[in-house]
This record gives sequence, structure tokens and C-alpha cells, in this order.
Amino acid sequence: MGLPNVNIIFKQKAASAVQQGAVGVVAIVLKDASVSALTSYELHGADESPQALKAQNAAYVQQAFMGMPKLVKLVVIPETETDYSKAMQYLETIAFNVVAFPGAATADVTALSTWAKNVFTNKDRKIIAVLPNSAADHPSVVNLATDNIEVGAQKYTATQYTARIAGLIAGLPLTVAPTFQVLPEVTNVPSMTKSEADTAVNAGKFVLYHDGEKVKIARGVTSLVTTTEAMGEDWKKIKVVRILNKTYQDLKETVEDFYVGKVQNSYMNKLLLISAMNAYYESLEQDGILDPGKNAAEIDLAAQRTYLKSILGTEVVAGMTDQQVKEANTRDKVFIMARQRPLDAIEDVTMTVYL
Repeated sequence: MGLPNVNIIFKQKAASAVQQGAVGVVAIVLKDASVSALTSYELHGADESPQALKAQNAAYVQQAFMGMPKLVKLVVIPETETDYSKAMQYLETIAFNVVAFPGAATADVTALSTWAKNVFTNKDRKIIAVLPNSAADHPSVVNLATDNIEVGAQKYTATQYTARIAGLIAGLPLTVAPTFQVLPEVTNVPSMTKSEADTAVNAGKFVLYHDGEKVKIARGVTSLVTTTEAMGEDWKKIKVVRILNKTYQDLKETVEDFYVGKVQNSYMNKLLLISAMNAYYESLEQDGILDPGKNAAEIDLAAQRTYLKSILGTEVVAGMTDQQVKEANTRDKVFIMARQRPLDAIEDVTMTVYL
């Protein structure tokens, strides 16, 4: 009898998803001489930054908070560590949306990229890692490819500005894209023509450019370049990926917490679960995150038929109607198919003026 409560939980998840900026969590990993072993902190404001951090690392924490995330999970490892393996292992045990490793050496970037892709693909952790000059060709990695970022008299490399970009991404609501977001503190970046910027974006590079008045993000893209049937054009856009990551995590966590092992696997209970999922989608449609009328969950008839053949035999299942297949006992298995259509932001406007 506990299943109907899942409907309430899903609606609560949907409500929190609308204000992703209010719940966005960014993880920042630093190397610092102030610790002798991996040390973690949960920071709700820049003023909570550990006092013992060296000036450069303290500045990275300040940068992360400029994007207004709700929480910064700061992970500090000894400066003598030769790699980020311990930090990566620890990150797999905590919850966050976006991660950066400001100051990471070029030699570390490949390993960090491989880790992010593996966590995203094989460990059911839908994260985004902001890495410097990393042609990862994957939606889990944002390839910050602008160096010589000027903030007054100070110049930053791409690796030194990853915390700023990670904080900005985590702090944006799901209804807003990083595209054309202004970085008011940045006074200049290397000049790029429109053609050069287009080429960089098409290569999966997240670049900053000066429009003549201010510095802003050219387009909010992930590093994905090579599309497949499983990962099409949508996975190139940070805004869309964040929505897909959020809905995946919400659905997965809620089903695991309130359904798996707690509810009888009857046809009626499957329908109740599907109804709760559809209520979640409907809430996100109403709030402009998903495209209205294009999101729905239902029993995966094809998958259920295939499974039933393995326990009842092909001939028996061939004689069953679709409704009989839906109502059949599937032991401890549940097969659900969902269609989901996130709304992107307006980014390309074509206007024809007639005289």
C-alpha cells in the first residue's frame, strides 16, 4: 500500500528540478599542502572556505560560488599526490551535479576524462565534468578551450577557470542555457572571428569570446562531436544534458527508494508506478522543462514479450494478446519504456526584414 506515495515523491522531485539552481551541487577538487590526507568540506558560501588553503585554491572556491550553486562540495588532497585517483574514488561515493579539478596538469586531463565517461556510462552517475582542453567527445565532459582569460590584471589558463564554469553550470536553472551567459568579471579573452568561434563550437569546444562590449559564453556545448543512435544531437547541448541527467537521477532514485523490494509486482502496481512517472513528466511540462504532450512512460510491450518467451515459451507468448502480455506475471522484472523531449533554449534566430 506504500506505492501511491511514490506519486507524491515524484512531484516533489519535479518541483525541485524546476529550480535546479537552488539545488545544484558542484564538486571542486584541489591539491593543497594544508592537508595530509583527503579532506572534504560542504560549503554553503564562499566565507566557509577553509582558511588554510593557499591563495590560488581559495580563489578557485570563490570562483565556483560566483555561479550561485546551492552547495560546493570541496575535496582537498595533499599537494604531493601524483594523480587524482583517491579523489575520483571518493567522488563516486557522494552526490553532485558538476565537477571541476582547477589547476589540474595537462598530464592528468586524459585520466579525468576517462573517469568521467566511465562514471556516466557504466556506474549510473549522470555527471558533468568541466575539464581544460579535453576533446573527450562525450556528453559527460565540457571541454573548456579558452586560455589567457583576463580578469583585470590577472590572466587565467583554461584549467584555472574550470571552477568558475562548473559553478555557473551548476547554478543555472534547468530552463536556462549557458549560451551567451556573460562573465562580468572577465575583461578580455583572445579574439575570435565568428567563423573561428563556429568552428570551435562544432568541434565540441566550450569557448569564451568578446562581442565588442563584454565577454560571454559562445554556446553551451558538451564535448560530444560524434553522434550515434543512442546519443544524438541533443547530447551536444549542456542544457538538454542537464535535464536528461536530472530526470534520470530522479526516476532512478525514487524507484529504488520507494518501490524496489517494497511493493508487490502486480499489474496494478506497475500501472501505479507508471502513473506516478507520468505525473512527474507532467509537472516538468507545466514548468517549461519538457515539451508538453511529448513525454510518457508505459509498459515496454516488446521487452515484456521477449522476457515472457524465456519463461513461458515462444508458442505460448505468440498466442497472447497485447493486454494479456501487459497483465502477465513477470516475476521480479518490470519493463518500462519512456519517451522524453526536453525543451532547449532559443539560440539561433533567423529574421527576414522586408522593405
